[in-house]
Amino acid sequence: MVERLRVFLQDLKPEARNLLIAELERSLLRGDETPGAELVLQELRRSMRESSRPAPRGGSLSRLFFQPLEPFLVDDSPSRQYPGRVSRLTLDPIWQWISRDLVPGEAKSVSESVARAYAADDPEEAERLARVFQGRVLIRLKETLAAVGDDEKLRRKLIAQIATPHAIEDITAIRDVIGARETLLSLSRRLQGHIANLSDSQLDLVKAVLDNIKFADASVFAYALVLVMSRLAAPWQLIRLATRDARSDQAARIAETRYASAIAIVLGEMQRAVNELRSELKSGQGVATGAQLKAIHDAARGLRTEVDLSESEWGRQLASLRTEISDLLKGVIEATPGRVRRLLRPRSDKDIASGMKIDAGEVREIEGAIEFVGTCRGYAAELAVSEVTQRAYSDLQHFLETATQTLIDGLRNADDSTRQFRRAQCEAAIAFCGKVFGADYAAVLAKAADVAMNGERKAARA
Repeated sequence: MVERLRVFLQDLKPEARNLLIAELERSLLRGDETPGAELVLQELRRSMRESSRPAPRGGSLSRLFFQPLEPFLVDDSPSRQYPGRVSRLTLDPIWQWISRDLVPGEAKSVSESVARAYAADDPEEAERLARVFQGRVLIRLKETLAAVGDDEKLRRKLIAQIATPHAIEDITAIRDVIGARETLLSLSRRLQGHIANLSDSQLDLVKAVLDNIKFADASVFAYALVLVMSRLAAPWQLIRLATRDARSDQAARIAETRYASAIAIVLGEMQRAVNELRSELKSGQGVATGAQLKAIHDAARGLRTEVDLSESEWGRQLASLRTEISDLLKGVIEATPGRVRRLLRPRSDKDIASGMKIDAGEVREIEGAIEFVGTCRGYAAELAVSEVTQRAYSDLQHFLETATQTLIDGLRNADDSTRQFRRAQCEAAIAFCGKVFGADYAAVLAKAADVAMNGERKAARA
């Protein structure tokens, strides 16, 4: 399902992607419960980043082999590890290792058989062949990991063959997920497709489902919790399973239960969201950053209000994350008033060269930055940016109130050589005012600019 969604989103025109992003962003910020919205936004962000380079696609057998890992794959750097997650970028080197070193002859023959099954329009046979192949590879994976043990020489050799930053951990994760594929599939089928609020009877129901499934290995339980999290409208609510099982909000009590990994998973998802937000802000595309901020804010607030993290490692992790997000946001917030001033600075006629223009792309970027600062205001306390956000927003309000009228006056007195540039400045200022003061205020300014541009009589006739 996720693969089909990815292909569909990649095929959309950029304009359609932007419209979809904007609508989903508004929906999430309003608090609407839109099933799958987070997943779609995640895929849209990824496809926007990769729009200039098509995503590589493996062979049919490799896709079938790794299919059980799909719910746990993330597009993060292989150097980063998170509970219950596997980096998608590790799959290709691991498949090469399986095909070259682990089961070379069998990988080749089964790949050919799967290709023939697809050519004969028999996907069921292809899937059967892949399942048998998974079982055989699983045996070899277990043997290989057991042989590594404390053999440092063998470990170094294996790491060199796989060539991923955390090779042993990567193939261990694949062993765990493929080994538990039927158990995880059974859990997936028993869970609701969308859980609006994990509380009360719904919380008891989900916990009962988890408690009634026998997991062969404790390490698989983290993947089961990630499956549950994927169905939640508010992913951070996964921590409620931990507090319910411990019958306490004390971190020490929770740490003694197997549901302790729920806290680690939510903290890991927060870190992933912060890393993704950093990438978006650095790229300048600003794809659904408001939704990312909301997710980070809600997770931080949920952890702080529903779990007593004082004097715990989890508490220190959360404090570090809040500092990291604060440092990240401050730079963007503090830079926004300066960007507005530079663009809208009133100029004398001699400072406006013939044919001088304003970059429409820059105007859109600054609009997005202003909207971002406004979004930060709503989440400022939890993200530790209250002071800097209030200062930046006050600066924006004061500057726009004074500068916009000055620009309109300049447009009224402009000659033919400067009129188009001054008009572009006014239009940008009005767009910015719409973000800060609202649409009604901007509409009044637009009417004033029209009067300045065309004359009061013409505006009245219109």
